[in-house]
Order: sequence, then C-alpha cells, then structure tokens
Amino acid sequence: MKKIIAIVLLVFVGLSVQAQVKKNRNAKYVTEVNGNCEQCQKRIQKAAFSVEGVKSAVWNIQTHQLSVILNEEKCSLLDVKKAIAKVGHDTDEVRAKDEDYESLHHCCLYERK
Repeated sequence: MKKIIAIVLLVFVGLSVQAQVKKNRNAKYVTEVNGNCEQCQKRIQKAAFSVEGVKSAVWNIQTHQLSVILNEEKCSLLDVKKAIAKVGHDTDEVRAKDEDYESLHHCCLYERK
C-alpha cells in the first residue's frame, strides 16, 4: 500500500512540475506608441520604466516603435501599455483616456485614430 501511495505521489509531483510554464526574464517586445517629440519620448520611456520588471525601454521618435525588455515573472507588455496610456499616449492595444491625452503639451498632441 505504501508503494502505491508513493508511486501516485511521484506521478502527481511529476505532472505538476511539467505543467508549470517558465516565464522569460528577458522577454523582448516591440510595440507602437503614438507621440511626436523628445518630450513625448521622455514621458513614454519614464512611464514604461515605472512598471516593475521593465529592464529597458527605448521609444523611436521617427518610427513610433517602443522596444521593451521585461521580466515576464513581474509584469506583462499589457502592464507597460496601460502605464503609457495613463500618461496620455495611445498604444496599439490601449487607448489613453481623453483627459489624459488633452493634458499633454500642445506640441505632443498627435492625430488620434
């Protein structure tokens, strides 16, 4: 009886360990973020770095692409997009609230889709 219990326990532990998905500690993403200038760049990057787990965030003014390296054990790309939307910038997935967008400096107001 003890052998059967031990075997069942080993099978259960083996399956539970196998079912766990290992998350990437250096996940790289590129996403679109709307903005216009260097002031936007600083704001976008600061918002991205405010999310725990973000290791790198670089927004390109010409291409409007944000390159992010993050620890998926601590945050997700969606968390980063939400933080950026809170400071007034639309992303490909999360739209900033109108009052956040309208609080941007006049040179930072981009054409919204």
